[in-house]
Amino acid sequence: MEQYDAVIVGAGLAGLTCGLELAEQGRKVLLLEAEPVVGGRTSSYIDNGMKVESGFHRYIGFYSEMPKVLRKAGIQLNEIFTWEEKVEIRVRKQEKLITLGAAPLFGPKKTIMGILGNNELLPPRDKLSLVSFFLGGLKDLITNPKKLDAYNIRDYAKKHRVSEDAFHNVIIPFSTGLYFLPPERYSAYVFFGLLAPAIKRFYKMRIGAFLGGMTDVMCQPMAEAIQKKGGIVKTDHKVCKLHMDWQNKLTGVEMEEGRIFYGEKVVVATTLNSAKQLLKPLFKDHPWFQPMFKLPMMSAATLQLELKKPALPKDITTFGPRTSLISFAEQSRSTFRHVPGRLSIIMSNPERFLEMTPEETLQVVVKDANLLGMDFKENIIDYRQINHYDDFHSLEPGYHWMRPEQVTPVEGLLLAGDYTMQPYFATMEGAVVSGQKAARAILSSKKR
Repeated sequence: MEQYDAVIVGAGLAGLTCGLELAEQGRKVLLLEAEPVVGGRTSSYIDNGMKVESGFHRYIGFYSEMPKVLRKAGIQLNEIFTWEEKVEIRVRKQEKLITLGAAPLFGPKKTIMGILGNNELLPPRDKLSLVSFFLGGLKDLITNPKKLDAYNIRDYAKKHRVSEDAFHNVIIPFSTGLYFLPPERYSAYVFFGLLAPAIKRFYKMRIGAFLGGMTDVMCQPMAEAIQKKGGIVKTDHKVCKLHMDWQNKLTGVEMEEGRIFYGEKVVVATTLNSAKQLLKPLFKDHPWFQPMFKLPMMSAATLQLELKKPALPKDITTFGPRTSLISFAEQSRSTFRHVPGRLSIIMSNPERFLEMTPEETLQVVVKDANLLGMDFKENIIDYRQINHYDDFHSLEPGYHWMRPEQVTPVEGLLLAGDYTMQPYFATMEGAVVSGQKAARAILSSKKR
């Protein structure tokens, strides 16, 4: 019988964090990952000959827990990220760009010019219409969060009389551009909840683009650090069932081939969709799990293109409001330096593209790219559409309160993942914090 202090299901960022924290304290840890590589939604891999990433990710400088965990794994931030001091917003059928500084401490001039400039596309009147929106939202976040969660950001912007141009050229890029939901479905509570940490640590704000695939530069080194500390990480190991004893204590997990791994604690650190599939057979009638089982999920779609030359002059985060290219970046000088040109795109309204073939998606992207002043059709070498079905918890109004805690009432069972209750929403920092909280609960129970 193979017995561990903790069996962790899923080696994404939450599971890796939990495993690293436990292994560092001398616990016997086993991580089981269904895919061939670690990383989950922060992974990179080869897809039929083309290197791809699971999603277009950026590290945000005000994260506080993620850098601590990376340092524990021996990872230096400046070695895996290149820092962006600005972002660009491309406006349909306009030759000019809105350029906003994204690093107040490291690029103060660009930050100030972003606020004072861009007047041709964002006149002072439009900027002023945003002041009431942002101040009111941050106030409601503190004083009446449930009321704020009843609004979508479209209605909340209307309430504060935000101009249409300001709404499309600023609010949508920093909402839909991050989480691909249309504004009519995006919770105002989530939007301002994402901003709150930035306000507290504004001086630390900057954006980091990965200098290599996320599995290569971040997740695999985390897995290796766990193994150096005595833990075990197994890929291509899909858990199909949880095991309980006659006292209703969770005792381990069963693999597809019938092999059983036993653990004093079991941490389900998968996506919400996979967690539901594992938990429902045992707990479908358990009252504590009902909000979690009812918590809706949302999907995502990305298109990733290899090109004969770069699509853009710089590798920086770019937004394309009112198009399918809601956020994107050239990455041939940063993440994918082995190819002459590389464009990764997060698709707006992903449900539409999940029903399309990659060829159909490409046609839409090429057309919308032309509206943003980009013409790369003749330079395409290869492309992949990466779909994520039900991989995220819904960020629509009214659902935040259905997120479960990491500690469950079932003895031996804990949860981790960015969908679990913590201050962040579907971010790398949220995944890390959830893994930390699950690990701390295990360590504190051992002390008792």
